[in-house]
Order: sequence, then C-alpha cells, then structure tokens
Amino acid sequence: MYSGPDRLSGAERARWLAELSEKLGEVRQLLTNLDLSSDQRHAADELNLRIQAALNEVHSLRLGRSLQQRDNLHPQWSNSLPWATRGGS
Repeated sequence: MYSGPDRLSGAERARWLAELSEKLGEVRQLLTNLDLSSDQRHAADELNLRIQAALNEVHSLRLGRSLQQRDNLHPQWSNSLPWATRGGS
C-alpha cells in the first residue's frame, strides 16, 4: 500500500521531498537537452514553468516542516532562542 507524504515520519517526509525535488530537476534537465521543434519547444517551456512551480512548492513544504519542528522544541531550548521574547509581554 502506498503511503502519502502526510503519513510519513519527519525523516521520511524530508527524504521524500528531497527525492521529489531531485526527480523534478532531472526532468527539467531532460527538457533542456531535447532537440525540439519550435512548437514542441513552446510546450516544453510551459512544462518547465510548471516544474519550477512544483519545485518552489516542494521548497516551501521543506521550509514549512522545519518551522513546525521549531515549535516542538523543549522549553529549555526554546526559551533561549535569540528571537524569543524576553522579559514577558
């Protein structure tokens, strides 16, 4: 049975997103190496833009995960973060 990214552990999710990013990059490279007619090149350029949007989304998901992990820090560590509010407010 396939397990989607929402059912993966943090490490599995990070690995899945890294692999996805790598494969998307490989497809982009393949598109640039193809000898295409001008009509085909237009379609390939559009696909390349969609791949870039997907890469941006993967990057966003990777950053979002790391931000969530910061929220789960032990109070001993989270209270000493440089951006943590000091002196109560």
